[in-house]
Amino acid sequence: MEIMMIAAASHGAAEVAPWITYLFTGLLGAMVLCLALEEKIHAKKSVIVGVTAVVALLLGAFTGILPFGAVHLPNGHEMKLPVFIPGIEWGVITIILGSSLFVDVTSKSGLFTFIAIKLTKASRGDPRRLLWFYGVMTVVFSAVLNNVTAMIIVGSLSAVSLGKLGQRGKLLGFLLVEGLLTNIGGLLTLISSVPNIIVGTTAGIGFVTFFIKASPYVIVATAATLVMGARVFGIEPLKTDEERAVALTQVSSFDERDGIESMGFFWFGVAMLVLFICFIATASFDGWPIGKLGMGFVAMMFAVVMLCKFKSSVGKFYSGIDWDLLFFFVYLFIAIYAMEQALVLELIGKGIEPIIGMSSKLGDGLLLVSSALASSVTDNIPLAAVLSNILKSMDPAVDPGMWWSVIFGANLGGNLTPIGSASTLVAVTIMHKHDLKISFMGFVKKALPFALLHIALATLYVLFVLTYLPG
Repeated sequence: MEIMMIAAASHGAAEVAPWITYLFTGLLGAMVLCLALEEKIHAKKSVIVGVTAVVALLLGAFTGILPFGAVHLPNGHEMKLPVFIPGIEWGVITIILGSSLFVDVTSKSGLFTFIAIKLTKASRGDPRRLLWFYGVMTVVFSAVLNNVTAMIIVGSLSAVSLGKLGQRGKLLGFLLVEGLLTNIGGLLTLISSVPNIIVGTTAGIGFVTFFIKASPYVIVATAATLVMGARVFGIEPLKTDEERAVALTQVSSFDERDGIESMGFFWFGVAMLVLFICFIATASFDGWPIGKLGMGFVAMMFAVVMLCKFKSSVGKFYSGIDWDLLFFFVYLFIAIYAMEQALVLELIGKGIEPIIGMSSKLGDGLLLVSSALASSVTDNIPLAAVLSNILKSMDPAVDPGMWWSVIFGANLGGNLTPIGSASTLVAVTIMHKHDLKISFMGFVKKALPFALLHIALATLYVLFVLTYLPG
């Protein structure tokens, strides 16, 4: 990532004519439209975004906006890289790849089946109670790990538990609710998501202050999401004593040791999972040498350690990797990178700038909603950076609510579309893995009521509650 940053910094920004910016804005709109119509045009998301990336790079080359040239390293040497390489968020790619491999290999120890059955037993076979258990676990994992890892782990556990209960018909509802909750959990701490880090550090918000101000919203939004999810997807509690007795008898027959072929490998998996969580949770701390390598490295490191158990047959795990998902992200990052060079994100920022200038409760609310809408169709990381720079350049006495509006909007916008955040896209991928087909528009239709609720609650919270909290 350091080389990528040097690459980005070593090129000056080219002069971009307005018509080029509008052309690329239209290309972004066309990509979103094609994703919405993916079923009608019979194309995978990775192909749609891949075509967009190719067209964006060609247009960028012909218009001269891409920063071609060698990368100048601190030691005086030069390195030639393909122009699109600095645009790819390799940290995200390696987190998805490493986490997926780690979870897949660790599952062979029987650990996740053990956890799933333990939680299922604790729920006494009640689907509603199980939804609450998994919902809270999703938020906690998203806060201390990262959204993608949390979704991969909890999604895998949900499939196992509901399969054991004979309730696979409810898996779609579980996965969608969990996908939405990853973005809510990502609001809990300063290091839970990249937009939090960008905006929080620019605004000078401390770790403890961030937690104090964000946690009440996270608690309320989590409870509201679980209540609404249970109602929308028909996840009802067991109503009669007979149903509860049958469910209790059913879960009592479950053996959490099913799937554990070797107790030695099981306990090794337990130790690796605990260490994995600790390393991921502390990867962003200053002064931690491994943290300098990033969470992606941590995920890949633990994946490699677990693969050593199957060192002569790792091919079966590599073949199970969702390459379509990985290439979707690669192409998306390339497309967004080209649009950054075309100043599309700057155009979005300028469109929001008059709202920032209002410095009132109306401005806070409009900024939050605008940030959410913008982050639902583009990468919320550069968007957060653009808006942070705009706020930083304004009057130092700018309304503190503006900073929080950007934080909430950038995180919650990911719940509006499946491409709004990595975790919601992973949730959709897990659905497809279990033959639960859902299209782009299908996701939007199901997620929209939840996203509107989250954004409405966040707006009310920022306007009327946040400023009265200590910190």
